[in-house]
Amino acid sequence: MAAFAHKSVLLNESVDLLGLRPGGVYVDATLGGGGHSEEILSRDGTVRLVGIDRDGEAIAAARERLARFGGRFTAVRANFADMGETLAALGIDRADGVLFDLGVSSHQLDTAERGFSYRTDAPLDMRMDPDGPVTAADLVNGAPEAELKRILSEYGEEKFAGRVAAAIAARRAEKPVTTTGELAEIVASAIPAGAARKERQHPAKRSFQAIRMAVNGELEAVDAGIRAAADLLAPGGRLCVITFHSGEDRLVKGIFSELASGCICPRDFPVCVCGRKPRIRILTRHPVVSGEDELADNPRAHSAKLRAAEKL
Repeated sequence: MAAFAHKSVLLNESVDLLGLRPGGVYVDATLGGGGHSEEILSRDGTVRLVGIDRDGEAIAAARERLARFGGRFTAVRANFADMGETLAALGIDRADGVLFDLGVSSHQLDTAERGFSYRTDAPLDMRMDPDGPVTAADLVNGAPEAELKRILSEYGEEKFAGRVAAAIAARRAEKPVTTTGELAEIVASAIPAGAARKERQHPAKRSFQAIRMAVNGELEAVDAGIRAAADLLAPGGRLCVITFHSGEDRLVKGIFSELASGCICPRDFPVCVCGRKPRIRILTRHPVVSGEDELADNPRAHSAKLRAAEKL
């Protein structure tokens, strides 16, 4: 296994917002290389942390990196959408803080055979959980053209989603698309030359992002995971979410707004009949973004946004 290299984004800002409590229980819902977990465990020698990740390589690397913390650290291979059940199996029914660092890790992008990157030719995979049932090749070759267009438009915000979907459908009619290199070439060929010249990024970036998100059910997992975290938090517990994609950020902002809202009765009702109470208090009126030093040191930080809330 290659070294699990991943530079944690908004590290200090996110751990600061968690507001660590002595003896508290914390959840790193996206364990990855263990950078955020290491910072949490290092800051307070009394806290316990559970790290969750779908990727077995991440679990193995984090266990090695964080072995010095002994029983204060537990790593579990699971989907954070199932956080409630995962913690219940450990005898934990309350947490003092939950952190999400969403999206693909640097290690996954840089490991060519995982099939996440358009920069190297490799099998078209993109599964965060290598044992997952659906690969990117399955989706690219099996989804109806209209569904591909929807995925590219909604998840990748690709302006030329129709052209890209049509190009994929035409190529797969001749033979299956099986590698990242093939897919990148198909996408690039579908983007108008003038539009491609104006881009500061590879023309396949948005399409690869969209297909990855669909393969892994990322937005659905985020919705379920944040709601599960809100249920698990003890009063005063903190929830921090780092996003790297505008669709994810909109989703997180919407869930936070919903959970922070009280009565939803029509305005003309004389008294509240719904009985709904706010469940969280939003701590970040605007998302926290990286400072100049981090932006200069880590290109991945440019799109990062951090939102935080506290359980009421």
